[in-house]
Amino acid sequence: MRSGTALWRGYLLKEELRAVFRGDPADARASLDRWLSWACRCRIPQFVELSRKVRRKREGVLRSIELGVSNARVEAVSNKIKVAVRQGYGFRNIDNLIALVMLRYSDLRPALPGRAAA
Repeated sequence: MRSGTALWRGYLLKEELRAVFRGDPADARASLDRWLSWACRCRIPQFVELSRKVRRKREGVLRSIELGVSNARVEAVSNKIKVAVRQGYGFRNIDNLIALVMLRYSDLRPALPGRAAA
């Protein structure tokens, strides 16, 4: 069954790359180098291209693994702001939209008139 081999190899490559990010940060350099070596020889054009991109950004990838940071928080805030912009469609003043975003997604809790402070 020759048709499934590329699919299976692609799955293994994907899982091995996930393991690089989930593994021990001390072993990340060796694991990433092993993955890059395998991906550039795999004959799956998408993975060969990905390995080239990862190789160009290798030091940044290793730093993010060591520090345990990602852009997930930034993406989450960006999505929340996009939702607020959609809800604020029709605001005539951009300052009102900015105030809505700041009230919703910041730690600001202004006292509202006629309500007891929480």
